[in-house]
Amino acid sequence: MNILKTTAYSLLALSGATVAGLALFTHRTARKVRAALPPSGTFVDLPHGRLHVREQGTGPVLLLVHGLGGQMGQFNYDVVERLAADYRVVVVDRPGSGYSTPLASPDLVSQADALAELITRLELGRPLVVGHSLGGAVALALAIHHPRLVAGLALISPLAALPETVPAIFQRLLIPSRWKRQLVAWTVATPLSIRRSPQVMKALFRPETPPRDYATRAGGMLSLQPAQFLATIADLESLPNSLPTLTARFPELRLPVRVLYGRQDAVLDSEFNSQALIENIPGATLQLIEGGHMLPITQSELVARFIRGEAVGG
Repeated sequence: MNILKTTAYSLLALSGATVAGLALFTHRTARKVRAALPPSGTFVDLPHGRLHVREQGTGPVLLLVHGLGGQMGQFNYDVVERLAADYRVVVVDRPGSGYSTPLASPDLVSQADALAELITRLELGRPLVVGHSLGGAVALALAIHHPRLVAGLALISPLAALPETVPAIFQRLLIPSRWKRQLVAWTVATPLSIRRSPQVMKALFRPETPPRDYATRAGGMLSLQPAQFLATIADLESLPNSLPTLTARFPELRLPVRVLYGRQDAVLDSEFNSQALIENIPGATLQLIEGGHMLPITQSELVARFIRGEAVGG
């Protein structure tokens, strides 16, 4: 039984005053987070919700999609700046993340549909879609379900196939009961996340070193909001039903696909996921480097070169 499940049961035995105190702390923390990290882009209202989007540069379009529990700030470590000199770079908070509103159903296809609506609304044409981690799975879903809207894929440490077990770093989010999720989200999730942050960051970046300013520069503090905690759980919960179906359709892809993985990725199995892509997508190529899972942050120069290589067909 993971720590959040155990805590959910323990909360049932707490006094109303204790629960109220935790809820007040959570509310105040969320308010402080929003004040410290206000929206950095603009909002685009779409049929299925509102997306928070930021653009920089001019030229061929790149659409950047972040991973599980993250936000657009994960590309703030000079990836956008390095690319914006020659490209129109569009970064987006995935539905439910950062300042984007959640979808009624957060499965991969629904998220891909939301991005398709965004591409059409902003008249992005056929962008090169860059996906990191879970964002890679969303990018793949977009290419499969909306092939006319995607010129190619540049996938960085992508989730491509369902593992037998949930990565250890995310197992604490396995809370099946919806009411327990709400209880945890509005009481102990925030203080526990603050307390466990050093261990989580170490596990997320291993074997590389987390940047000291991740909470602010990458927007990491936004994950302390109850709404994002719940959205992350919903994203994770949707994968067993949506990812295998997506993986089975990889052979349908007929567009350039390049994959970048760190050999020492401690979050996703680089061999397992890259094999699912390279063996099933015609013409897909793989580049392995020394590094962990958070390459857009730890190796931004290399990541920018990788994206440029795909953008020019290299």
